[in-house]
Amino acid sequence: MPAIEVGRICVKTSGREAGKRCVILDVVDKNFVLVTGPKSVNGVKRRRVNANHVKPTEEKIKISKGATDEEVAKALGEPEKAEGKEQK
Repeated sequence: MPAIEVGRICVKTSGREAGKRCVILDVVDKNFVLVTGPKSVNGVKRRRVNANHVKPTEEKIKISKGATDEEVAKALGEPEKAEGKEQK
């Protein structure tokens, strides 16, 4: 079972953006998380949502806590590199 954590890709299950994928940027508390699409990629605005209204997937990207939409878009555009290998 995937966890609610920074960088986890989720699917929104309720609200006007239901069914759209988003990325968790921060865990505010046990009930709320900060998510973004980002809006330029799939239309999900950066906002605080109830953790019960997102369904985590197995996918995760490497981003820092509170990353900007540009950083998230860049991370989504590039496939995740295997850890321990050098980049040329």
